[in-house]
Amino acid sequence: MVAYTFYETDNRVMRYAETLARRGDEVDVIAHYGQEKGTLIRNGVRVLRVQQRIPNEKSKFTYLFRICLFFLRAMFILSLNHLREPYDLIHVHSVPDFLVFTAWLPKITGVKIILDIHDMLPEFYASKFLGDQKSRMFDAMVWVEKESCAFADHVIIPNHLWLKRLTSRSAAPSKCSVIMNYPDPAIFYRRGRTRTDNRFVILYPGTLAVHQGLDVAIRAFAKIKSVVPEADFHIRGAGPARESLEALVKELHLEDRVFFLPGMPMWEIAQVMEDADLAVVPKRKDTFGNEAFSTKTLEFMSVGVPLLVSDTAVDLYYFNDQIVTFATSGDEDDFAAKMVQLIRNPALRQKQVQNAEEFVKLNSWEVRKAEYLNLVDSMTGNTPSAPAKVSENVAVR
Repeated sequence: MVAYTFYETDNRVMRYAETLARRGDEVDVIAHYGQEKGTLIRNGVRVLRVQQRIPNEKSKFTYLFRICLFFLRAMFILSLNHLREPYDLIHVHSVPDFLVFTAWLPKITGVKIILDIHDMLPEFYASKFLGDQKSRMFDAMVWVEKESCAFADHVIIPNHLWLKRLTSRSAAPSKCSVIMNYPDPAIFYRRGRTRTDNRFVILYPGTLAVHQGLDVAIRAFAKIKSVVPEADFHIRGAGPARESLEALVKELHLEDRVFFLPGMPMWEIAQVMEDADLAVVPKRKDTFGNEAFSTKTLEFMSVGVPLLVSDTAVDLYYFNDQIVTFATSGDEDDFAAKMVQLIRNPALRQKQVQNAEEFVKLNSWEVRKAEYLNLVDSMTGNTPSAPAKVSENVAVR
């Protein structure tokens, strides 16, 4: 696997890799490192951490330079390893899409290639740097997307809204599968709460980016701080928006109620998530976030934490107001009102948790992993079955 990400905090990459390793496959992952470089061995997966990344790309040129440098390093290591001991399958995780070309040498020797599109790069880049989708750069990235899909033997997309978009412009439906960001039950399960204080903790863990809408959640929290003096807001993670968010907290005099905490490896953050009283996913729906399915929603459901989420198109597609509580995206007043409603109503929170638990039972990785394993086996010739076709058999609402 090739992934421009931190293995320790990327649920999607870790879930695939460790599922394969558990059944006896040999798995290498080429990825980033944060503070600790070198090779990591975890649950049978060998993680080759080849480049340090500080997720603070505010300039598109810095962003592109770091990606290109990673591309060259990953291509060299992947090619060298393949010549030493040939791989049977290469699974490349996007963004960016063109990382799939790091596998050109295995490709010409007959190895099958999966391109796994975590985020739609043209929309992601436009949200991050361009502000709109009417530019030559956006069109160029759509062209790269199309060429990358053509190079790959199979394409995985994380939700059905993006499937429709991708197949309308870059890939044939017969070449695509939807595999959502299902939580791995080996990591996300109820261990039992460990917190014993009397605070009410609202939690957001993940990337600190503009499209995540955390500024809206912070402003909403400022409106209710005197109404619910027992509540605190914990924000865990890093990203380009961190400085502006910290400045906003200072401007609103929330330093003693809103806390910025470091990110954690996936296998450690699960306990922290379970110890929260309420999760908030305040994505903006007027940007890339409208169709980007958050990994956090199903993870919080798996550990029994109620959710307050924006009414984005993707969340409205998969959930209803019995499973999560919706607030109007970008509306700090609505978020504030819904926060108070949930904090003051334990019965409502418990009912939501129970409903979400039933949803997760039908949409956990334990239930769905066969879709991925069958795809891998069909592409490597281990079974006579055909690659997985596009499926709508997700338990929606």
